[in-house]
Amino acid sequence: MTILIALLALGGLTLLLALMLIIANKKLYVYEDPRIDVVEGMLPHANCGACGYPGCRPFAEALVKEETLPGKCTVSSEEGRKEIASYLGVDAGSEEKRVARLACAGGINVAINRANYEGMSSCRGAALISGGGKGCSWGCLGHGDCEVVCDFDAISMNAFGIPVVDEAKCTACGDCVEVCPKDLFSIHPISHRLWVACKSLDAGDGVLEDCEVGCTACGKCAMDAPNLISMVHNLAVIDYSKNHQTQVPIQRCPTGAIVWIDEKEGVIKGAEAKKIIRKGKLKMGES
Repeated sequence: MTILIALLALGGLTLLLALMLIIANKKLYVYEDPRIDVVEGMLPHANCGACGYPGCRPFAEALVKEETLPGKCTVSSEEGRKEIASYLGVDAGSEEKRVARLACAGGINVAINRANYEGMSSCRGAALISGGGKGCSWGCLGHGDCEVVCDFDAISMNAFGIPVVDEAKCTACGDCVEVCPKDLFSIHPISHRLWVACKSLDAGDGVLEDCEVGCTACGKCAMDAPNLISMVHNLAVIDYSKNHQTQVPIQRCPTGAIVWIDEKEGVIKGAEAKKIIRKGKLKMGES
């Protein structure tokens, strides 16, 4: 009899809990559009944030809610964006691909290190020790933190310790921007091919004592393109709201600090830029 009462009590409690779960499920249930899973499956799963959302899942939710367009995903192929648009019955839209750009070209063959840093191979670590030891206090330290944090293998260090961005692989996630202690990276539309590869605010030929490719604030680029380029704090600044599809400003730059980043040929310097043929490390007093 005692066992029977215990079984009935346990069964009643189980039934009560089951009823409570059923009621709670109905009351608290949040409907989720099944199309979200389908759209998420069509996305590249890069979770890079280039679309403006924290990941592919939130972006898929926004697409289904028609809060954005498939074209915002610059990592997907054109076919992939069209597939999503066709599935949702919306316009694919378009968004110019954005990439990371580096405002420095001062590798070990053209820039002086005035102190030897010994410690963890990290730009952030080196920057804490008197700025890293590089003669140009604005320059790239070359330890490759940006290469390490890039999950898309879009950044590699060249033979002179300067990061090189692969435009095809770059998703504009911004991780390199956050990790660089010198704030040398920024995200730009890929059409921004006229570029100032320097961030030094010093002026005059004294700049060349630390870096042969630094901007000396000579102002020739601003003179040749006055409506496009201005000198701000001894550094050339490009107004990308103007027509910047021109290589005129790079032609008279004596150091090649302002360049054209060609889609196929890479970095192009002007006719009057000093030719750098040194393959080894630049030593103090050498020019």
